[in-house]
Amino acid sequence: MQIAKLDDIRLHYRIDGDPDGAPVVFANSLGTDLRLWDKLIARLPKTGLKYLRYDKRGHGLSDCPPPPYGMGTLVRDLEQLMDHLALRDAVVVGLSIGGMIAQGLAAKRLDLARALVLSNTAARIGTREMWADRIAQIEQGGVEALADAVMARWFSTDFRQTQELVAWRNMLTRTPAEGYVGCAQAIAGTDFYSTTAALRLPTLGIAGSEDGSTPPDLVRETVDLVPGSRFQLIRKAGHLPCVEAPDTYAAALTEFIAAQAH
Repeated sequence: MQIAKLDDIRLHYRIDGDPDGAPVVFANSLGTDLRLWDKLIARLPKTGLKYLRYDKRGHGLSDCPPPPYGMGTLVRDLEQLMDHLALRDAVVVGLSIGGMIAQGLAAKRLDLARALVLSNTAARIGTREMWADRIAQIEQGGVEALADAVMARWFSTDFRQTQELVAWRNMLTRTPAEGYVGCAQAIAGTDFYSTTAALRLPTLGIAGSEDGSTPPDLVRETVDLVPGSRFQLIRKAGHLPCVEAPDTYAAALTEFIAAQAH
């Protein structure tokens, strides 16, 4: 259990893989912590690559300051964490809001990101009105008020019949309401179309065919902003394909990383 004390936040992080390997950095989705990547890490190469995962502010074991949060703050948190750990030239893998953080980081600090994996994400997700409605629901009934609807957007019908769903629902509902609201506000205020369209670095997009939060066409639209990007659709998976289809996800990620001679 490792904690990095940064300028105004303490972030929980974990490093796996080869301590001397090239860095691969993971940024997870709203309402999850770094355990989102457990199945994936177990399937990635054990040598040559160092894997950094972390809990963004308001999630997991990291600090939970009062909202609102801005996307610039979430990007700065990852920037400072990578500087703290002396990591450069990483393949940055971001899922959902983590993909927005990855886009922002690449636009701000090209020395930190040499390639991007934009998973189940977009340059803009939803509308201010949609996020305001969800925030109002949380303020009235806590994160629990959204839980069933979120599970339906996150996971395929088949996965929702398994016992594992209970664990993911518990992870979501145990997210501090302030942390969830703060990050929801950050998403609501973000439009990265112009900045992402200006990026010129290797990019892989990943989408799940059953994703109710960021449908495949939305993911592809964002990934297509980056010239030369690639796109992979994972069938029979929802918003978290690294959970539902870890073998397919690991194969796609390993192939992409190898193609960067990373």
